[in-house]
Amino acid sequence: MKHDLQSARHASDLEYEILRLTPHAWVPNNRHLPVLVYRQVLSPSCKDLGPVFEAMFALNEWPPQWRDSIFDYHHFHSTAHEVLGAISGTAEVIIGGPGGLVVTLEAGDVVLLPAGTGHCLQATEGRFQVVGAYPEGQQWDIRRDALSEKEIAAMEALPFPRSDPVGGREGPLLKQWT
Repeated sequence: MKHDLQSARHASDLEYEILRLTPHAWVPNNRHLPVLVYRQVLSPSCKDLGPVFEAMFALNEWPPQWRDSIFDYHHFHSTAHEVLGAISGTAEVIIGGPGGLVVTLEAGDVVLLPAGTGHCLQATEGRFQVVGAYPEGQQWDIRRDALSEKEIAAMEALPFPRSDPVGGREGPLLKQWT
């Protein structure tokens, strides 16, 4: 089924925030790559954002793998970068591990988490759901404990994504993750 991406904002019109994190307790975060929070990529008035985000991520070489909420415990992924497209509801998400930054995500927003970035659902309003996707060739894990130096080196050596999951070859990831 083909989905119309015309409701998505053009890469040059994307509004986004940059969050630079340092390691915190057992959460490594990512010392080199910032978190990107894209605002209103899709209009929340669109009837079903799920298929549109899935089509967008797939087109930009970040195959979507699941739809659900975000875990309500602190965790991170050491073997893959992750993008989450909010398809319904509103949530407060802690980014960076226990005591981290609280970011509000609304339907139509996207958060791009480099490998190692801690995240945890703190509160929701409405039925909060996201589409989760990862760069082609990367398989995600779920970590709730500290990494060894060898694991941190492997995480930091993950292949660089070929495109931004929202803006493709013109998106902010290619500027901010260099």
